[in-house]
Amino acid sequence: MITLGIESSCDETSVAILDDEKVIINLISSQSFHALYGGVVPELSSRAHLQIIIPLLKKAFNDSSLNIKDVDVIAATAGPGLIGALLVGFTFAKGLAYSLKKKFIPVNHIEGHIFSGFLMDDKPEFPMLVLVVSGGHSMLLLVEDFGTMLLLGSTVDDAAGEAFDKVSKMLGLGYPGGPIIQSLAKKGNPNSIEFPVAVLSGEYDFSFSGLKTSVLRYLQKNFPNQNNIPEDNIPDIAASFQSAVIRALIQKTEKAVNNFDVNSICLVGGVAANESLRNYFLQLGETYNKKVVIPKLEYCGDNAAMIAFRGYSMATNNLLDSVSDKPYPNLKNYFNR
Repeated sequence: MITLGIESSCDETSVAILDDEKVIINLISSQSFHALYGGVVPELSSRAHLQIIIPLLKKAFNDSSLNIKDVDVIAATAGPGLIGALLVGFTFAKGLAYSLKKKFIPVNHIEGHIFSGFLMDDKPEFPMLVLVVSGGHSMLLLVEDFGTMLLLGSTVDDAAGEAFDKVSKMLGLGYPGGPIIQSLAKKGNPNSIEFPVAVLSGEYDFSFSGLKTSVLRYLQKNFPNQNNIPEDNIPDIAASFQSAVIRALIQKTEKAVNNFDVNSICLVGGVAANESLRNYFLQLGETYNKKVVIPKLEYCGDNAAMIAFRGYSMATNNLLDSVSDKPYPNLKNYFNR
C-alpha cells in the first residue's frame, strides 16, 4: 500500500510517502521566520503553507521516482492545531484524493505522534506506555493496540514545550526555546537552583505553569533588571529548569510503568528531541527491563511520515469508521472512544 501523508498543523509543511510501513520520502519545510516574532503567527503560517505545499508535493514525487497515480491512500492531519494552517493541508489533501479517486483518511495529529515509534526499524510492542511531549501537548497514554488508547494523564496548563519557549523568552534567548535551552543547559549545573515539580491530584497529570512562574520569581529576585541577566548565570538557570521539567515527566512515567504491565515505553513529540530527556528515558527502560523506542529526530517534530503511517495503520486495522471526518475533533472524547 502506497500512502501519501500531508501535515500542516502548525509551522511545518510536510509531505511523506510510505510503502506499507517503510518511509520512501519525508520532506519537511520549517517556517523559521516565526522566530522574529517570538512565536508562531497563525496568519503567516497559513500563507506559508499555501505557498509551499504544491512545490513540496511535486518534489516528493520527483525525488521518490513514483507517480502520484501510484498512491492508494491519502492521509492528512485533521486536528488539533492552528485552524487556518490545518485547513490548508486538510482541504488540499481531500481535494487531491477526490480528484484521483483515492481513499482519504483524516488523522488526529496526536495519534500520529503516538505511533511514530513504528517508523523505526526496531518497533514498539503492545501494550505500550507512550509519553507525548510537544509545544502544545503533554500526555501519558496506555496503548493496547492501534485502536485502543487510554489517556492516563495530561497537562492541566502549560505543555512542556510551551514552558521551554516561555522560559527562553524570559531569559532573552529567542524562539523556539527547546533547542536553545538544551544547548545552554549542557554548560550549566542542573543542581544549582531547586525549581519545583508540581504535585497534582491527578495521578498522571502534569503542570508546568508553576515551574514557569518559579523561574520568573527567581529572575525578579536575583536580577531586578531582567533585560541584563549576566551571561555566566544563564547556563545554570537553563540546566536547573530543564532538570525540573525532566523530573516531572520521568516521575509520572515511572509511576505508570509500576502500575501497568507493558512491553514497551515510547517517548514521542517535539520535546522528545531533547538529549537529556532521551537519556533519562533510556535509563528508565534499563531499570525496569522495558523496551524503549524513541523516534529519530526527524520524526519527533511535526512530520507527514507519522501522519501517513497512522493513516496506513487505520486502513489496515479496520479503524476508518472510528474517526470523525470533522477537521477539529474533540480530543477528550476522541481518546476515550
